[in-house]
Amino acid sequence: MSTVSEALHNLNDLLEKNLDHTQIEFSRIRAGKAAPGMLDSVMVEYYGAMTPLGQVANVNTPDSRTLSIQPYDKTLLRPIETAIINSNLGFAPSNDGEFIRISIPPVTEDRRKDLVKMAKNEAENSKVGIRNLRKEANEKIKKLRNDGLSEDDAKNGEDQIQKMIDNFIAKTEDVLAKKEKEIMTV
Repeated sequence: MSTVSEALHNLNDLLEKNLDHTQIEFSRIRAGKAAPGMLDSVMVEYYGAMTPLGQVANVNTPDSRTLSIQPYDKTLLRPIETAIINSNLGFAPSNDGEFIRISIPPVTEDRRKDLVKMAKNEAENSKVGIRNLRKEANEKIKKLRNDGLSEDDAKNGEDQIQKMIDNFIAKTEDVLAKKEKEIMTV
């Protein structure tokens, strides 16, 4: 039989993973310098399988405003270009037959606001995930109660779950505030 402490430990692990995922997603929202990591989320169709761009091409930054992508197989130029366009990252790749180049424009005030919206959306997705984890944990407590857990222990477990949820929502808000500050700093 599972215990309340096991349920709380599992919940904490899942909440930590949720926060880590949110921080990774925030790291992909970049305002300013070009970085190869900006294209980490791009998946290219390669022999029928969706493959990360970094596995089918070399991504470099020749200067702070340019990304250069050189595919290992030149037949992938068009699929890579299409994947970048379809990735909704807002990039306009140019293909010269050897390389794909992406010019990263200086970030305007409107673009910064768009990036903040993206960050807020990602934070909201994280909070939805946190609330779903709370629901699952509370259902485990109900199941334990049906299996003989005392009302006091069940109530105590639910209170601890809510404290953990509040803590991780606050951590998510802190990470969002830092990201907003980073984006809006010119």
